Amino acid sequence: MVTIKDVAKASGVSPSTVSRVIADNPRISADTKKKVRKVMKKLGYHTNINARNLVVKSTKAIGVIMPSSTNKALQNPFFPEILRGIGSVIHKMQYSMSLSTGETEDEIFEEVKRMVYGSYVDGVILLYSRVDDSVTNFLYEQDFPFVIVGKPHEYVNEITHVDNDNFRAGKEITEYLVAKGHQKIAFIGGASDLFVTMDRQAGYESALTEAGIGNCEEYKIHTEFLESGGRGAVESLFALNSPPTGIVVSDDLISLGVLSMLEDSGYHIPEDISLVSFNNVYLSEITRPPLTTVDVQIYKLGAQSAKALIEKTLNKNEPAKRIIIPHRIVYRDSVSER
Repeated sequence: MVTIKDVAKASGVSPSTVSRVIADNPRISADTKKKVRKVMKKLGYHTNINARNLVVKSTKAIGVIMPSSTNKALQNPFFPEILRGIGSVIHKMQYSMSLSTGETEDEIFEEVKRMVYGSYVDGVILLYSRVDDSVTNFLYEQDFPFVIVGKPHEYVNEITHVDNDNFRAGKEITEYLVAKGHQKIAFIGGASDLFVTMDRQAGYESALTEAGIGNCEEYKIHTEFLESGGRGAVESLFALNSPPTGIVVSDDLISLGVLSMLEDSGYHIPEDISLVSFNNVYLSEITRPPLTTVDVQIYKLGAQSAKALIEKTLNKNEPAKRIIIPHRIVYRDSVSER
């Protein structure tokens, strides 16, 4: 194993100078740093992270908490993309990531408690926000650094969160269908206790109300953020006496199930029914037809959440922030005039 003494000898400097280079001490000249780092790379020297972290009382790691049942969540391209955004920031800051793998809410809660009590991570990013969440309440009560992607249920002004204006996005995408002449518009959302679903549905309802279109409860369906959820939702909607002519779907992956089910049932998009969605994952562009969808800038949601969390881990007095990532509608071929 290569040691600091080995690097010092090969570089022609003292071991204390090598230590200062590793710590990026401003007293060491740029030329010396460059020379020592070149030797470190050549010899294959790696800093003993654990030893250094014991001194600075930091793990240089963050925990990322997925919604329950990680293997299902990772079927949704939203999550790999948001993890890519988080990774882009923590890589530059030389942090590592610990990803939760709980199958149930209880398992996730136990895993978060281990992370906190065992000092395995410096802070936590929650990739969901739901009503009365035990993990959120625990992290808040422990005064442990954490950031939510979404909108907190409680303590909104005391918890740093990164979000889109999902109410406005839901309203705008529904208004687009109304402007195209649609009067019978359904909404297919994810779990009803998730704030992202609530806000997008509230925007949808607001657009209908302002357009003088009645809110039909039969047109509102909640399902999992999975392709199979979309298939089940379509069966329910098209069993109605007066099925919709347009559908607002709160997630692109659900839309894939909707598209598949409509095709199997002999419907054509957009000729028979128009479809709009959210998130603008890469799949939405390669479906047939390509989906009109709200681009929520998933990568940026991840990157900003990681930046905000690292700021909090470095400064416990960092004030809570509300960071809103702008959205835009990407118009494609899944909508037609009525």
